[in-house]
Amino acid sequence: MKRFTQRTITLLIAAGMGLATTAAWSAESLQDVLKRRNLSQQDLLAAAKTYVPTGKRDEFIAFSSGGQSGQVIVYGIPSMRILKYIGVFTPEPWQGYGYDEESKKVLAGGRIDGKDITWGDTHHPGFSETNGEADGQFLFINDKANPRLAVLDLRDFETKQIVVNPIMKSEHGGAFVTPNTDYVIETVQYAAPLENKKFYPLEEFNEKYRGGITYWKFDRKEGKIDPKQSFSLELPPYSQDLADAGKGPSDGWSFNNSFCSERYVGGIEKGRPPYEAGCSAKDTDYMHVINWKRAAELVKEGKAKKINGHDVLMMDTAIKEGILFLIPEPKSPHGVDVTPDGTKIVVAGKLDTHVSVYSFDKIMAAIKAGKIESKDPYGIPVLSMKDTLHTQVSLGLGPLHTQFDSKPCVAYTSLYVDSQVAKWDFCEGKVLDKISVHYNIGHLMTMEGDTTKPAGRYLVALNKLSIDRFNPVGPLHPQNHQLIDISNDKMQLIYDMPIPLGEPHYVVAIDAKKLKPGVRYKLGTDSRTDKPHPAAVRAGEERTEKKGNKIEVFGSLIRSHITPETIEAEIGDEVTIHLTNLERAQDETHGFTVSTYNVHASVEPGKTVTVKFKADKEGVYPYYCTEFCSALHLEMQGYLLVKPKGWKATKTTLAAGNYTEAEYKAIVKKVADTQTVIDSVVGYITSVNYKDFPDAVAMVEDAFDQIGKTKGLKEKHEAFAAKKDWENAALWAEQIWQYQVKCADLGIRAKTHLEQNGAKKVK
Repeated sequence: MKRFTQRTITLLIAAGMGLATTAAWSAESLQDVLKRRNLSQQDLLAAAKTYVPTGKRDEFIAFSSGGQSGQVIVYGIPSMRILKYIGVFTPEPWQGYGYDEESKKVLAGGRIDGKDITWGDTHHPGFSETNGEADGQFLFINDKANPRLAVLDLRDFETKQIVVNPIMKSEHGGAFVTPNTDYVIETVQYAAPLENKKFYPLEEFNEKYRGGITYWKFDRKEGKIDPKQSFSLELPPYSQDLADAGKGPSDGWSFNNSFCSERYVGGIEKGRPPYEAGCSAKDTDYMHVINWKRAAELVKEGKAKKINGHDVLMMDTAIKEGILFLIPEPKSPHGVDVTPDGTKIVVAGKLDTHVSVYSFDKIMAAIKAGKIESKDPYGIPVLSMKDTLHTQVSLGLGPLHTQFDSKPCVAYTSLYVDSQVAKWDFCEGKVLDKISVHYNIGHLMTMEGDTTKPAGRYLVALNKLSIDRFNPVGPLHPQNHQLIDISNDKMQLIYDMPIPLGEPHYVVAIDAKKLKPGVRYKLGTDSRTDKPHPAAVRAGEERTEKKGNKIEVFGSLIRSHITPETIEAEIGDEVTIHLTNLERAQDETHGFTVSTYNVHASVEPGKTVTVKFKADKEGVYPYYCTEFCSALHLEMQGYLLVKPKGWKATKTTLAAGNYTEAEYKAIVKKVADTQTVIDSVVGYITSVNYKDFPDAVAMVEDAFDQIGKTKGLKEKHEAFAAKKDWENAALWAEQIWQYQVKCADLGIRAKTHLEQNGAKKVK
């Protein structure tokens, strides 16, 4: 311990005085590296385009579905560095998601039929929008496996709400927002009876099974979906798929595609052709065109039917009110995408080489003129493809999903079978460029490419197969996100990124400057509700209450101790522990767990979290901080003591260590040496214009907050020393050093930040 302490002081002094040793740099040149690693000039250019130097940040932040992990993956562009996994539909141990009481309540919102669903299949993330532009406030994402939708707050990158669709038994199309995030759109995938727990045989598929689309009302002020103000439309038993909301001239309308409009029911085990044969027999499927603004008015007028307690506009009403139309579209489409100016809708059918561009003006003109080509089996008016098309462009095999560039009329479409991305002009209807990817691309994404103002610059291809791209890791390969530079006429592949979690289905990206995440919570915040936590405490307010067999602890966390350091219970007691992180320093997260009790909490600065369990086994159970938070992190510990019923103590004093006068004096010297470091760092910081650097100001404030906690401790250790109580004298002196180390750490970070960012001497 003494060696560690001395080394720590040496490092602090070296850092504080700027006396770091220099390593001998290799004389290897850039040409040497290129030759040794067999790299080309093109490789070097690609590397330069993605390299983000130390201390610099990415231009864009991407939010990717985590597929079967039920999570969201966050990474930077162009570096492609993974920044975070966000627990959404499934427990996520690192952040204590599903292991503390607050997050358990969020996950409980996703229960179906009263049962916990402990996995999810996240598919389509979507940002909240203001006037059609991504605003960086919220992210929505769906669960395909279990029809649910989640709301993530981008102030802290946490899941705040999960809602279960009241009428759907499966879905794929979600989450798509209207231009001002009034509604979040979600569509049925596989048709089923809308009533819960209602059985109808497949022989009644055409009559009793239905598709649908839900418009979830979003309350931006509360940051939550309001199920009571949400509604759905009953649709035919086609497999509805992806959707998009109109923008600009098409605002108020939504569009979603479909497949298996043949309404085929398989049964290969009964000698029938399989689904893929029956669902691909016809040349076209249907794009659904819906006036959602008028639909919302009809619901308010009382024209909806309650199904499972949820407002549903039935097809007959939608047809009668003229808010629902169908248009033939290429076979088995996956994407339906409204152009940034809102004048056109792009659809790609996987079983057709063409991408079809529909004109919103032509659609409206056909509706106004009553030019109905036919009606589907349920009486829905079908507009002519010929009357509504702007153009069709043959791009290649397996066109799937389309995104848009900042350049007018430029779009990009994934070609699944060809394993390519096509760049094309949707105004003039011509191909501009193609690039090969590895392999079988599904979705693709451009920066803010879903919005009215795409940012251009980069495109990410989400490939289903990686095969020869990365080091083998067994039969289950990583997914492959490839970064493509689209800033020039010719596309350039510049990065292969393995994704080691789930099967990411879709991803969205936003200009990093639009994100304004907090670095700390207001002291005592319940992060899942963004409201003050009723059990929060400040320093000195910690307490333990026992009522009958219920123990409630109101504790705190701060470097480097947990208060209380001992929790005593009897077997059978119900233990509830509330913990408030008292830190104000940025990134000083603490964790908490009790051995073998399956609880964990991630407690960021200012946050209050609760864990709860039954002390159902007699014994001694250490608890500790799970986040490496300081030099004395390992000492941030305590004990849960679960006593037998009726146990009585025989010893009344705690075990003591043996400290000498010499050890006490060594600690006092260590305190004095460390203060020299602090004074040196403070001297540098105050000699430059540090107040012009907000990050440095925050670190300085936090440093002074830490050193301020030493008030009165010098008098304490000197008083014990006067009594020759060397144990208490040494321990209280050591406590001063703990706060000094935290202060020095923050001060050195501030000093480094100022040096790297060009701070100038104050005259």
